[in-house]
Amino acid sequence: METRHQEIIEALERCAAACDHCAASCLEEDNVAMMARCISLDMDCAQICRFAAGALTRNSENAGAIARLCADICGACASECSKHDHDHCRKCAEACEHCAESCRTIAA
Repeated sequence: METRHQEIIEALERCAAACDHCAASCLEEDNVAMMARCISLDMDCAQICRFAAGALTRNSENAGAIARLCADICGACASECSKHDHDHCRKCAEACEHCAESCRTIAA
């Protein structure tokens, strides 16, 4: 099923998966306490991305507002993940930044 926002939906799904992987990987790091904010933002970001993907799929009248919130949370997650040197954090930051940019295109 193709929707008019298919590319953004795919970016949202990739971001959610990257955040899930990052959170799980952070839990395996030596200093988990140092990764607490990263894990928390990963979980928030994955959830809002899935919610936004559903809203876009349904052509929700709230899609713009949800996309704005999603862009903000993705941006915060990208910022936090970029503070860490782990490969999973780096990949998550990239996915989050791309997703935030995609969401901003429809958040107007």
